[in-house]
Amino acid sequence: MRISLYAIILASFLASPAEAQGSRESSQTELARRADSLKPGQWVWAPAASPSGPVLVYVDLSRQIATVYRNGVRIGVTTISSGKPGHETPTGVFTILQKDAKHRSSTYNNAPMPYQQRLTWDGVALHAGGLPGYPESHGCIHLPFEFSRALFEITSLGVTVVIQGDALHHVRTSDFSLLSPFDAKGRPVETETLGTAGYVWEPQRSTTGPLTIVVSKSDQRVVVMRSGVEIGRSIAKIDDRDSGSHVITLLRSASGTLQWSYLGLPGHEEEEGKVLDESVINRLQLPQPFYENVKGLFVPGTTILITQSAVGTSPGEPITVMDAIAPGM
Repeated sequence: MRISLYAIILASFLASPAEAQGSRESSQTELARRADSLKPGQWVWAPAASPSGPVLVYVDLSRQIATVYRNGVRIGVTTISSGKPGHETPTGVFTILQKDAKHRSSTYNNAPMPYQQRLTWDGVALHAGGLPGYPESHGCIHLPFEFSRALFEITSLGVTVVIQGDALHHVRTSDFSLLSPFDAKGRPVETETLGTAGYVWEPQRSTTGPLTIVVSKSDQRVVVMRSGVEIGRSIAKIDDRDSGSHVITLLRSASGTLQWSYLGLPGHEEEEGKVLDESVINRLQLPQPFYENVKGLFVPGTTILITQSAVGTSPGEPITVMDAIAPGM
């Protein structure tokens, strides 16, 4: 009976308007044209626009849109449904912690969550689900079934997922959210203040995995994470009056050289592929030893998020850079 029920639910996904309204394209130009006019349940997918390279997913809660980038190039855009009132989807920078194509919810009556990609241990994930055109999930990010399957096929553990926006005027955090550091099993570890040195650097907290750097213009702070664990934090002087958010990724160019390139986030599509120039770099000043430590970890796929959101040094609700509850808690 379980198998037949699961099959019935999957069939409902396949027969839904969201699936019928998907579009697979081969060019970035056609993707961009279709992406600008997506209606609830619709999506567009053009993996040939960038066949290889590091993947990053950007979720815009305000617009209920998710965008997938590979090697800095936009290859997919879809409508989503995020958390409803009382179950709001947290914002911040996450990494994919677990993948399960046939996952079932341990909280909501064993409900199927096809192509689940876990972002937090307390239940937030990307997966196929209902798309009514407004936030209606219990905190997860619902995707069209076929889009969810396509995304599942190109991601790996540790892929960066950035969630921003203000779908319901609320940001959820927990006692274990960054910037309250935790270890690889989701257990909290003792926090340390910056002190007179102006920075903390503890790379031993997480020795492998993707590197993400969060630059908070409101707090004048920089936080460095590896595999979602905070390994460094520093005071900074950030001379930037731009109120928008930007994501910059270290990529290898056609000539083989490494360069920082902008991702064309929604509202900043014109930045896509733009190379970070020295004038922008000079707007950020850090203690020299901290900068040298961070620079030594740069590899292709390293991501920088520049945001107005707080990272825990100012009053108010901080950005949830990683919200992790230890399994079994």
